[in-house]
Amino acid sequence: MSLSKRALAELIGTFWLVLGGCGAAVLAAGFPGFGIGFAGVALAFGLTVLTMAYAIGHISGAHLNPAVSIGLVVGGRFDARDLPAYIIAQVVGATLAAGVLYLVASGNPDFSLAGGMASNGYGEHSPGGYTLQAGFLLEVVLTAGFLIVILGATDKRAPAGFAPIAIGLALTLIHLISIPVTNTSVNPARSTGPALFVGDWALSQLWMFWVAPILGGIIGAIVYKAVAGNADRT
Repeated sequence: MSLSKRALAELIGTFWLVLGGCGAAVLAAGFPGFGIGFAGVALAFGLTVLTMAYAIGHISGAHLNPAVSIGLVVGGRFDARDLPAYIIAQVVGATLAAGVLYLVASGNPDFSLAGGMASNGYGEHSPGGYTLQAGFLLEVVLTAGFLIVILGATDKRAPAGFAPIAIGLALTLIHLISIPVTNTSVNPARSTGPALFVGDWALSQLWMFWVAPILGGIIGAIVYKAVAGNADRT
């Protein structure tokens, strides 16, 4: 499969992830009387990854996340030469999804970007008021765990066909843990899309949601390789 087609698949997949996950947070989480809450948003993010893993996994691998792509390079599963195209596609897809979400949400006269549009944050912009240090640590640890699940579930020695389910459930679990802390990133592209529209504090805090997930992805890949050894590149 050509790199251009794989990158386009990553753009589409990341668009779906941000539209589905952040859309659930912005449009449905607090809907009066019927809001889906944190648990519903967590499930929405997990479902986006699960569905796209089945839809485009055979095309691009369905990374949908720069931290995942970098972790897969470290884990020996992805060619570093393709990394820039994947990351650009993921960020573009996330930004397009945030744009669609902004246009839809703006159809409600009560909508305001002051609400953050599902942006990630720490300190006063953390849903639970958690510090930078707490958010950074959790983002690193959870992204590392996510990479371990991804590498393990897609290992050629693992049961075939079940990887999307494990990965989607892992992302759901991650959100159940960390929405109160950082609004859950573990994905620099997911963080960048909404931040570009919110601007101000969301952009000033965006650095953390690139550094921590990427560091976590690298750690997770190193840990998995140490435990399981090298598997065939996928």
